[in-house]
Amino acid sequence: MRPDWIQPLALALTSATVGYIAWSGNALALPAAIAFPALWSMARSRRTAGLVSVAYFLAASRGLPQGVAAFYQSDISPGLTLWLVASSGFVFVHVALWSRHPGARKALRYTIAMVLMALPPFGIVGWAHPITAAGILFPGWGWSGLAAVTAGLAIMTTQYRPAAAITLVGFWLWSAAFWTTPDVGRGWQGVDLQLGNSLGRDTSLARHSDLVGTLRLQRAPDTAYMLLPESALGFWTPSVERLWRQQLADGDLSVIAGAAVVDAQGYDNVLVQVSATESEILYQERMPVPGSMWQPWLPLFGKSGGARADFFANPIVSIGGRRVAPLICYEQLIIWPVLQSMLHDPDLIIAVGNDWWTKGTSIVAIQRASTEAWARLFDKPLVMSFNT
Repeated sequence: MRPDWIQPLALALTSATVGYIAWSGNALALPAAIAFPALWSMARSRRTAGLVSVAYFLAASRGLPQGVAAFYQSDISPGLTLWLVASSGFVFVHVALWSRHPGARKALRYTIAMVLMALPPFGIVGWAHPITAAGILFPGWGWSGLAAVTAGLAIMTTQYRPAAAITLVGFWLWSAAFWTTPDVGRGWQGVDLQLGNSLGRDTSLARHSDLVGTLRLQRAPDTAYMLLPESALGFWTPSVERLWRQQLADGDLSVIAGAAVVDAQGYDNVLVQVSATESEILYQERMPVPGSMWQPWLPLFGKSGGARADFFANPIVSIGGRRVAPLICYEQLIIWPVLQSMLHDPDLIIAVGNDWWTKGTSIVAIQRASTEAWARLFDKPLVMSFNT
């Protein structure tokens, strides 16, 4: 091996290890990602910076090829293609903004990279963002904690990285010693299901009745609102609405559940609220999964279909007089939806997903860990519901 490749290879291997550990699905492991900006800044060339970036991103998102293969019921090649394509945005941003000039200039460039990977368009594939660690390092600090982590990550690209690393690791150890998971909202209950890919596809009366029966069986005392996963109700139609209102007619329970609203142009992935007395569409997903759901290229070929992305719409909704921040599936892996919701200071976060296709991967665990981190950062109660 040529000596001039030893350093790039070492940085890439370390970066992959950091990505693997940080995004293992354990919330307390997220701060391992704070090492990435240091590794990126140590690169002696733009090519090495790209190598470090791709190693981190691919290791962090390692469950994608297997998940895509399961979703499309195909071999692993489409998943590998999407895996590499998705990494291109992350790598492009970090390669373009890399600089051989040390000091404040490099710190500023990395800060710009963080911002770009948090917002559309690059933020659409802004998975594995190191800033997610803020909730573990500074639980309860809110926007101050987010600013502290942003500054710490920027300093990790400078000669002062040892001091920044020692400080951040100190906060990490302190947090790990006293870590508690987010509180569940009072009067709320999330219900996890294990119905595989039949959820949302089996629209029979028996399936809807079974779901109502599950809610009644699992309902804890004093629970007023129960949360079901994404797609739980299938297509939201007047018939389904009437059915659920009839099924809930003998009680005071309100159900919040995922559904799809379809029209000639495509569909909205939504959350609905239904009770004995009323029902409404609460929330349209801001960022559906690119590729499998959100397909903005279809109109270019004269086709319709795919889920609509509302990007910055409805960051909070009102449920029972409380301000609620909803996050559906993919929105739990990226940055701007949760931060946009936090700007409105909600009382509660609810997170749902239909993740049957992730079996055998760490994707659901990563979604849970990421959402827990944000809930702890802003000290918000959290209710979750997933189907596997």
